[in-house]
Amino acid sequence: MSDFPGVLRVGDLDIAVSVSPRRRTVRLTVERDASVTAVVSPQVSRAELVKVVEAKRSWLYGKLAERRELGEARPARQYVDGEGFPYLGRSYRLRIVEPGREVRLIRGRLELGRGGGARELVRWYQRAGEPWLRRRVRPWAERTGVEVIGLRVLPLGYRWGSCSPDGKVNIHWATMQLPPTLIDYVLVHELAHLVRHDHGAEFWRLVERVLPGYEGCRERLHRLGPDLWLPPEGR
Repeated sequence: MSDFPGVLRVGDLDIAVSVSPRRRTVRLTVERDASVTAVVSPQVSRAELVKVVEAKRSWLYGKLAERRELGEARPARQYVDGEGFPYLGRSYRLRIVEPGREVRLIRGRLELGRGGGARELVRWYQRAGEPWLRRRVRPWAERTGVEVIGLRVLPLGYRWGSCSPDGKVNIHWATMQLPPTLIDYVLVHELAHLVRHDHGAEFWRLVERVLPGYEGCRERLHRLGPDLWLPPEGR
């Protein structure tokens, strides 16, 4: 299957295909950005993969619909004393303080000014995330063999991250809720895109070289992603 295309079109579905000698079957995944990926054994033929996709079509459509409605599916949060918000894989409870205070993490509590809410918390994730990620990305960039000339923490919709050919990397602010090992996977994924722009076999080989065992991180990320806090748009 070495001549398999990087993207397979099956009806109205585009499937980004990668080959892994570790796989014995086909694994189909609907990514956080609502793209569909397949990881397959080298022995799987194009016809076999098409057959699997056709058999899973209803499931894929259901997962795609879920991804597009993630904002409604996520657990609600209230901006009151004791409400928990995740940061770097741990849950921190809010402490409501006098109005007008910037959000800060102090003595194990997230302090939020009375009357504040999602906007202030998102700004805090961005403010805390940028210096942390800039330090974190350096050794991964060296291992990947790329240069990062800028890193920003932004709202990115359904994407964990994005990058541009000139070495600029953007990371979704919600990524800062993840455990550091999963943030590393998001970083390596984006750094690998500075070398390979698609999700073909060469891309995943690079990710594997830089972050051995990445597949476990990717699967855990798929499980945790829908549980992260994201406020409804416009709030």
